[in-house]
Amino acid sequence: MGFEAGGEVESPWYVPAALGGYRRYGRRSRRQALAAGIAAGLLTVSIAACGGSEASSDSNEPAGKYPVKIVTAEFPAKQRLGETTLMRLGVRNTGHKALPSLTVTISVGGKEGRDSTLPFGYRDPAPGLAQPDRPVWVLSARYPRANGSAETAGAETSSPKTFAFGPLKPNKTTEAVWKLNAVKSGKYDIFYEVGAGLNGEAKAETAPGTQAGGSFAAEISSVPPETEVKDNGEVVEIEGKTDSGR
Repeated sequence: MGFEAGGEVESPWYVPAALGGYRRYGRRSRRQALAAGIAAGLLTVSIAACGGSEASSDSNEPAGKYPVKIVTAEFPAKQRLGETTLMRLGVRNTGHKALPSLTVTISVGGKEGRDSTLPFGYRDPAPGLAQPDRPVWVLSARYPRANGSAETAGAETSSPKTFAFGPLKPNKTTEAVWKLNAVKSGKYDIFYEVGAGLNGEAKAETAPGTQAGGSFAAEISSVPPETEVKDNGEVVEIEGKTDSGR
């Protein structure tokens, strides 16, 4: 499955062995129109929030193959429209040389996902649209972050779908977190590819000849989570409630 939201299912842009995420069950509903409003209002945020400071390509970056291990790969398989979730990826350098720059490239599967400039979005094929790129998930500002840190990580690169996390020393691990809000219901595959450099000459491999990466399968229900309004006016999701009918 690549992209399935009322359209045809396409083959994914990159097909490694899938790494399953954990399941998380949503809450009871508020109105679906709320999530639709989020999608329209936060499209520009999704475009602008694709990383921190910009990372430039290094023409002197050493070529080569760098062994790595994916130690963390988590993303809820079941989600609800309007629900906020975390995608976590951890990469360990298992070799004897430092990776010049750890990169993670993300795309929604299928032709519409591949064609989009958004890492968590798709390209609307309708003709004449001023902005054809639409989010499936909206990436929160100041994300991705290193796990446990309040600081932004993952610098922007020449591709909005690629996040650069800097050099990775031998036997060290980088764990990154993306905070995402689901704004379009449907069934989706998300593919991620791990690289070792910015110019494409440094390759990250989990085995000889095997590109480092993986995928998640996620289904976004059209029923949003239950929320409440706090005394300060902030709207928050109600934790600890599940829908027994799911």
